[in-house]
Amino acid sequence: MPERYQVTMRKAVHVFSAGHFITLTDEICEPVHGHNWTVACEVGGSPDQHGMVVDFIWLRDTLATIVGQLDHAMLLPTNNRLLTVTEQTVDGQDEVQIHFGSRRWVFPADECRLLPLANTTAEWLARWIGHELLAACTAAGRPLPAPLRVEVDECLGQAAVWEHLPIEVTPQS
Repeated sequence: MPERYQVTMRKAVHVFSAGHFITLTDEICEPVHGHNWTVACEVGGSPDQHGMVVDFIWLRDTLATIVGQLDHAMLLPTNNRLLTVTEQTVDGQDEVQIHFGSRRWVFPADECRLLPLANTTAEWLARWIGHELLAACTAAGRPLPAPLRVEVDECLGQAAVWEHLPIEVTPQS
């Protein structure tokens, strides 16, 4: 009988408060606003010789470190073709300036997280968090088994999901 194992992680330490805005169309950019984002992940795989798909404590702490980078920050995409993001120093203060058409925002640099994303949507944040988690696991010599699923909920019941699926190898004839 086939079996499937999965570890789910959704803890209070995986919540972050952050501001953002997204370009909704080529002509529309929403106002700056914030969310109390909740992050969850699921890891599938076979239990090891100790009966674990992944060490809960290690996964909890690693995910908390990644999520903690986003907490109490302004999340800004650096790969959005409609936004110009410039880092500069003005009157001795480091700041980030963003332009969208005739609109302009200026934020203290140390309160910003410049992310290599096209938009700071829940979908792209889930993907970024997933890739950060995969990289952290590989760097620690603990590669995660696949599949990996990351969910980012920007308000209760409104979430986006990114999944890293195993590569299926087909036998060659």
